[in-house]
Amino acid sequence: MDYPVEKIKGLQDKAKRMRSLIVRMLGEACSGHPGGSLSSADLVTALYFEVMRHRPKEPLWPDRDRFQMSKGHCCPALYAALAMAGYFPEEKLFQLRKFGSLLQGHPDRRTPGVEVASGSLGQGLSVALGMSLAGRLDKKDYRVYCLMGDGEIQEGNIWEAAMAASHYKCDSLCGIVDVNGFQIDGRTSEVMNIEPLPAKWQAFGWHTVEIDGHDMKRVLNAFDEAKATKGKPTVVIAHTIKGKGVSFMENVCSFHGVAPSKDEVTQACRELE
Repeated sequence: MDYPVEKIKGLQDKAKRMRSLIVRMLGEACSGHPGGSLSSADLVTALYFEVMRHRPKEPLWPDRDRFQMSKGHCCPALYAALAMAGYFPEEKLFQLRKFGSLLQGHPDRRTPGVEVASGSLGQGLSVALGMSLAGRLDKKDYRVYCLMGDGEIQEGNIWEAAMAASHYKCDSLCGIVDVNGFQIDGRTSEVMNIEPLPAKWQAFGWHTVEIDGHDMKRVLNAFDEAKATKGKPTVVIAHTIKGKGVSFMENVCSFHGVAPSKDEVTQACRELE
């Protein structure tokens, strides 16, 4: 689809605001995972503000599209999207990781808009596959989106789910791999090389789309292509930058799981204005 410039600009502005909220909530919490949350912000923005069918005032609407944040440690991106969309007030974002908070360090169903608890890596695609199959049985036309990390897909469970999704021709299922090149122990290429990604997913029977995960127009077009693909699931391989949008976090492995200091929050928010 040829999206108007105004639409693309509006989504880019939302993604930038999402990044600012991510940095601020992690700084307030003094813990969390900024790198992967920032790298996935454009993808999550596109889903919640253009692609997915959902109702913030009716989180359990039966015909809603489903989103599974398989890499649950990057839930600040999801929480920011949910708050910006109106699932709960934005001020609750700054209770992240606090005792008794609605927003835990990994998603769970106490949070409006969260479908299933996640964070034990490798399980999200199986959950999303189950949702897709349930929709078929219930004769629902909702779509299911599952965001995975590139380090996460080193888990064998991912590939079991990938094989089953292809076997059952789950074309309502769209996987997304946030390929930012890093995991907690370093570069994915050095910890456990995952390439060649497109060939692997194709070998498992998936329609494969490879994009720049920060190019909003390409992101939207990839999701359009996924929706138009019938008879097989689609995976969007999105190449991103760890810590995207904050100069001193970009491609810095230590910011995988280290929250910014107060001074770093100030600097980051200045860059994201």
